[in-house]
This record gives sequence, C-alpha cells and structure tokens, in this order.
Amino acid sequence: MSTLGIIGSGNLGSVVAWLAVDAGLDVVMANSRGPESLADKVRDLGVRAGTVDEAVRAGDWVLVTIPLGRYAELPVEPFAGKVVLDTMNYYPHRDGRIDRLDREVVTTAQLLQEHLPEAHTVKAFNNISARNIVTLARPDDATDRSALPIAGDDADAKAAATTLIQTLGFDVVDVGPLSESWRFEPETAAYVTPYLSKASTAKQRAAGHADPGKPLPVANLVQLIAAAHRPPVAGREF
Repeated sequence: MSTLGIIGSGNLGSVVAWLAVDAGLDVVMANSRGPESLADKVRDLGVRAGTVDEAVRAGDWVLVTIPLGRYAELPVEPFAGKVVLDTMNYYPHRDGRIDRLDREVVTTAQLLQEHLPEAHTVKAFNNISARNIVTLARPDDATDRSALPIAGDDADAKAAATTLIQTLGFDVVDVGPLSESWRFEPETAAYVTPYLSKASTAKQRAAGHADPGKPLPVANLVQLIAAAHRPPVAGREF
C-alpha cells in the first residue's frame, strides 16, 4: 500500500486525506501541535497521526499544506529524496511581506524547493478550494473529470504527483517548471473561480463559498494557463 504523508491538518489537508483513504492509500497526518491533537482526524478520516518527521519519512508523497509564512520551520533532512506536493499560496496579510515574492524573483514553490534542496517539489492543489476538491473529484471513467495544474523541475516527481492526483479523482495539466507556477497562483484566471458553478464575490471565493462546483476540463485549463498574466504581487493586500 502506498502512503501519503500530509503536513497540515486544515481544510485542504483534511479533504485530500479523505479522498486518499477512500482510494485505498495509507495516510499519515501531522501538524505543529503534535499527534495528540489529531484524534478527531484519526476517528473521522481514517488517517494515522504522527509527528512531522514521521509523516514525511512514511510518505511516498508528502503534501505540504501549511501557511506559507511557516515554510522555513519544516525540517530539512527527512524531506531528502521525497516528492513534495506544495499547496501553499502567498497571502501577505497572513504571511507577512516576503520581499523576493513581492519582487517576483521567485515563486512560492521555488522558495520551498530552496528550503528543501534534496526534495523534489511539485506545485499542486493550490488553485482550487478544499470544498471543490471534494465536489469535483470523479472516478477514472467519468466523462466530467476536472483538471488540476502542476509545475515542477523534476520529471519523475511530476509523474509521481500526476499518479497521485489522478488516483484522487482529477486529470492533470503540466504547466512546466516551478518558475511557471505563478500561472495558477492567486489573482490569475486559473485560480479558484473556474471551478465554481456561479459568480461570487472575492470574499466568498477566498472562503471557498458553499458552491457545488463546475467541472473544468483539460482543454479549458490549458487555455487559462496559456493566457495567464503575472499579477503584481507587491500590491496584494489580502
């Protein structure tokens, strides 16, 4: 049985864990508060609780879903050789200003890769709300599967991430290297809105809004990615 390590026990980590367990994967979840704080996740989701080190070492893949401002707290050594799925987005009101992001010198995924130099980072699951991950996941043979974008510098890691994402119910669009992952970060056309079934305010979108979702086929996502314009991150106020 393959194992998914999840660092972070919020909404996104929880829904990915639920899909992974449902797909027959072993899931080890960790957070900053320790395994004892995850009793409800063990009970409700069927995951195993562990320390961050344990979850990373156990995982064939490791999903990192914590506030971006805390990425430097991740221990470096256990991530060596791991395929790391980075879901983090830059929200300055929460994370504080990060100069290199504001100057567009790097992307969020490149920051994580720099911190974990022996890992293989793949940007994924950051452009869709947790709720719509649940509502839009589909079986392999469904005709209305949605596509999610990924970016990464290592072809084997992207292939491994693709296998996981497809297992969880989504098709995949490879956007290219980590330097291109801005194409599906906040304020781009591929971020959150295309997966919604109806118009909503920015505040509602940020909260995931109670929306059943709308399938986003591969061809539509490819068009959005190709037409993307890099937003002025330095002016971001949320």
